[in-house]
Amino acid sequence: MNKLAFIFPGQGSQQVGMGLDLFYDTQIGKMRFEEADEIMEMTLSSLIFNGPEEKLKQTEYTQPALYVVSVILAELLVENDISPSMAAGHSLGEYSALAAAGCFSFAEGLRLVKVRSRGMKEAGITQPGTMAAIIGLDEDTIKQICQDASSYGIVQPANFNSHNQIVISGDVNGVSQAMKLAKNAGARKAIELNVSGAFHSTLMEPAKEKLAGTLQLQTLNKPDFPVVMNVTAKPTEDPDEIRQNLLAQLDSPVLWTDTVEAIRDAGISEMVEVGQGRTLQGLVKRIDKSIATRGVSKITDIKEYAHA
Repeated sequence: MNKLAFIFPGQGSQQVGMGLDLFYDTQIGKMRFEEADEIMEMTLSSLIFNGPEEKLKQTEYTQPALYVVSVILAELLVENDISPSMAAGHSLGEYSALAAAGCFSFAEGLRLVKVRSRGMKEAGITQPGTMAAIIGLDEDTIKQICQDASSYGIVQPANFNSHNQIVISGDVNGVSQAMKLAKNAGARKAIELNVSGAFHSTLMEPAKEKLAGTLQLQTLNKPDFPVVMNVTAKPTEDPDEIRQNLLAQLDSPVLWTDTVEAIRDAGISEMVEVGQGRTLQGLVKRIDKSIATRGVSKITDIKEYAHA
């Protein structure tokens, strides 16, 4: 079998009804959803299965929801003898990757995600901001644009998603000015995103403070395989480094392009998106068409994969 990497999606991939088959048709799924409801002190499972979509889209629910579904799928893949040699996750997905690698248990990871998602929601209220996707400009140009726009307000690169799809983040004035400059510089598109805060920017500092205490108390195990982390785009198995990177991730950019290239350069020829949606498969294809990709979001996908 090809050397595999599991990659885990972040916010934006959620869908009402995801994971319903995992709950009804697998023991592990049922158990995890019940565990999640207890940890979240609400029927998260009901919100995931039935909506309303508007509520599921809120950061404090989106993050735990995606984490739960992704980790169950990863556990089912391993149960079907499909195991990775490496993993990575986009933003929130990094927690799913670390849980899959045994760095912390399902429940411990969900508790961290609960603190992270609530902290990010609150930071979005106390320090309002926004994000925008810029398509058609390279990394250096975007960095320069953010620097030039920063006299108007806070703005910085947030996600380097592929060579010419980069998300910026900051306060409304900073992001608006950067969008204008991007269009003047020849960007194909500059689209403001429907988000509740300036994620991966300095405006997330209050969330970082909240998460720091919880992370400090959490024991992290050496992962079973290397996880390539958002902040460094380097594989690591060092618990202290993982702790630092998880914290830094809140107000630093997600180096997704470099992450995918680091996984490829480690000799991985196939990447499996474990979770809802196809966002990461699309980005991987943009970064390097030669990498084989597939997605696993339901039991039927796992069965097909196991018998391929």
